[in-house]
Amino acid sequence: MPETLNGRKRINEYLTENKISYSQLATMYGMNKQDVADYLSGRKQTPAASRFIITLIKAFDLKYERK
Repeated sequence: MPETLNGRKRINEYLTENKISYSQLATMYGMNKQDVADYLSGRKQTPAASRFIITLIKAFDLKYERK
């Protein structure tokens, strides 16, 4: 499974900058808020977590590394 630390970091920065909560994100993607929090904190590092992170990176058009 690929390491998702940089992706998670960029997503969390984006959420903060755009005032998007985990609850809002969970609602947008039809997920449980706790799963979103676990995936984005790195507590759950499963294939589903990696897919979700990749989905968010694409949806928010984030670069893997911040410039």
